[in-house]
Parts: sequence; C-alpha cells; structure tokens
Amino acid sequence: MTSLTPLTALVADDEPLLREALIGMLARTWPELRVVGEARNGREAVEAFERLRPQVVFLDVHMPGLNGVEAARAIRQVDRQAVLVFVTAYDQYAVAAFEQGAIDYLVKPVELPRLQETVQRLQERLSGPAPDPDAPSQTTALLAQIAARLQQGGPSPFLQWIKASVGQALKLIPVDEVVFLRSDEKYTLVVWREGEALIRTPLRELIDQLDPAQFVQVHRSVVVNLRAISHVVRGLNETADIHLKGRPEVLPVSRSYLHLFKQM
Repeated sequence: MTSLTPLTALVADDEPLLREALIGMLARTWPELRVVGEARNGREAVEAFERLRPQVVFLDVHMPGLNGVEAARAIRQVDRQAVLVFVTAYDQYAVAAFEQGAIDYLVKPVELPRLQETVQRLQERLSGPAPDPDAPSQTTALLAQIAARLQQGGPSPFLQWIKASVGQALKLIPVDEVVFLRSDEKYTLVVWREGEALIRTPLRELIDQLDPAQFVQVHRSVVVNLRAISHVVRGLNETADIHLKGRPEVLPVSRSYLHLFKQM
C-alpha cells in the first residue's frame, strides 16, 4: 500500500458515543487512516461498504437488525480481502478467530493500549504480501462459528457493563466493579469502585439483567454486590446494616430481605 493510496475505514456501532470514541482513538493511534464512513446497524454497514470500499471495517457484534457477523458475511461477498475487526462486549465470541489470525477483535470498553496492538497488526497485514488463498474460506468458517455462538445466546445471559454519562463522556462501568445500585426517583444511582453516576434505567429493569448469584436486593430501593460487602450488623426490629469494603456508605437491609444474611 503506497502513500498515494490512503488507507480508509468504516466504523459500525449502534451507540453514537461509542462510535465517536473509537474514531477519536483511531485518530490518535493511526493518524494516516481515514474514517470515511459510519453506520448505526449492520445493514447500513454493508451499504456503506459497497459505496465506499474501505480497506478496514470495525463492526460491533451486537447491532439491531443485521448483526455484526451477518454484516461481515455480506461484506466478504463484496470483497473477500476486506480486513475485519469485531468490537464486542464478550471476548469469547472472537477468541477462536483472533487466535487463528483471520479476524481481529476489540473488547468493550476499548482501551488505548489494546487498540494500539490491533493497529500494529492491521498495519503489518495491509503492508505485507497478499493473503493466503485459503484465508477467505478460513474466515468464512470462523464467521459461521461465531454466528453459532451468537445464536446460542452468548457466554453469559447477564449484564456485563453499564453505560453512564459522566460529564461529557460516556463511561462504561464493568458490572463486576459495581458496589451497589440505589433507586433515585426516575433514575438509578450506580456506585462503583472509582465513582458514581446516575443512569435513566430504572432499578427494577436492572435487577432482571444482573447475576442473582452476585447481586441481591436488600431494600426496595437498594441492590448490592455481595463481593463488595465487608460485614453485616443486625439492628432492631429485624433489620440490619451492610458495611462495604472501601466505601463509607452503610446500606439498610429491610425485614423482607434479612433472610439473605442469616448465616453472616
């Protein structure tokens, strides 16, 4: 690839803030790459690829309508040499593909050091000799494997991270780092190891998406991460208080939920 032929890319993700964040990080790590198109779903991604023919395509795995894997298959039919990068919340979806070198992937939230590694691999691939003639069929097989994993519902049915606006930035909070959640009128307060933020999703909706082996409701307005509990102090009238590891807040346990801590 010569300097007279600028490298171009397409970024597809149904979350506008995540698209913008990835494009901004690409500008820092790969200034020679020109992002010529954006897409909000798989169908838009395929249409944009057919129109723009970029060398690199960043595809979110989970998009409405046509998902990232289905879009990748359609793109491969247009150009078997297109370089694909999946962006996924579940690294298990793409491990096999990544290990065999046919497809690269990034795990949300995308971190700069990991993106730099991907950029280096993509640059080497694009500047090297033409791919092995067996590579397209290998990629097709890997796409089929990942699609099968998607149809099975993925490696975990539970929420993996929570999106929250902190100032002008979108914060992606790993669920494992959440200490507790508390209902706050129309919002939910999410408290994690490094801070807190309000989100619009009601607590009752979040409860159904959390792993019940890790998160329990202890009050009509409070859900706590069991791994974040330091100790529980019993009070009067069949109530108790939860003390947390490394946090000053004390959470109430109402009578209805006291049975969860009988052995503590």
